[in-house]
Amino acid sequence: MSLIALLLALAAERGLTHFFHLRELRWLDRYYDWAARTVGRGGQGAVAAALAALVVPVLPLVIADRLLGSHLLGVPQLAFATLVLLVSFGPRDLADEVDDYLAALERGDRGEADRRAKELLESDAAGRGNSLDAAVEEAIFVQANNRIYGVVFWFMVLGPAGAWLFRVSDLLRRRAAFEASREGAARHPFGLALARVHGWLAWLPARLAAFSYAVAGSFEDAVGNWRVAVDRAASDPLDRSERLLARVGAASLQPSLADVDPGRLDVATARGAWRIVGRATWLWIAAIALLVLVGEVA
Repeated sequence: MSLIALLLALAAERGLTHFFHLRELRWLDRYYDWAARTVGRGGQGAVAAALAALVVPVLPLVIADRLLGSHLLGVPQLAFATLVLLVSFGPRDLADEVDDYLAALERGDRGEADRRAKELLESDAAGRGNSLDAAVEEAIFVQANNRIYGVVFWFMVLGPAGAWLFRVSDLLRRRAAFEASREGAARHPFGLALARVHGWLAWLPARLAAFSYAVAGSFEDAVGNWRVAVDRAASDPLDRSERLLARVGAASLQPSLADVDPGRLDVATARGAWRIVGRATWLWIAAIALLVLVGEVA
């Protein structure tokens, strides 16, 4: 059932783009604001508070999934799992964001390209100059894990509640970073704890994603940069995972850019990064299908 739900959700995501505004889940912003006020800005028990903040919105899905069980040959549970997956991917469609960014570049609309890049970078794109191309390329590899692979991994491990848990952790840590940026201050312990918990959840899927990038692109270059990323690892688990994804993904693509016209490099890097992500996604689907078949036979 998990494989069928995954395939249905991936297919529906490409056909229901006009409904994607429904999964931005703005109510979670208000939930974060309430939780941050309730916890306060002290450092005592910040990780425990972050875990509790994640459990509250996930628990109803656990209950609903259990209640549905295998009734009516499992069809309601399949529909529920597909819906949860569809909502958990995102919050926006990564393919559409990359396409919009590329379209702006090809029109020569740098202002629009910067606005589109901001969504991928989760930060202001203005003033980056030539480094913006590399930053967007790396952000595509990082965002693919935040929006796709982490959701898929935890769905296969914990079912619909796992997919929703990963999405909630990502949205809450993004809200914490946004609030800190808006206030011009360092994140308080609750926000840092949310980022740390999300880093824990992203750790294993990030490494599986990095391996799939290596297989989908230049394996030798990717493995070489994997070693560099490990040697220069940051202390924060989320930063370590993001650095690994960025370096391995960029290295897996690098040989294909050798003959690209420098004037088209910004378009080529973003398009190439998404091509690697597309191949890696098919590798994930094939691997999951194989594991499901082996499990059925066993």
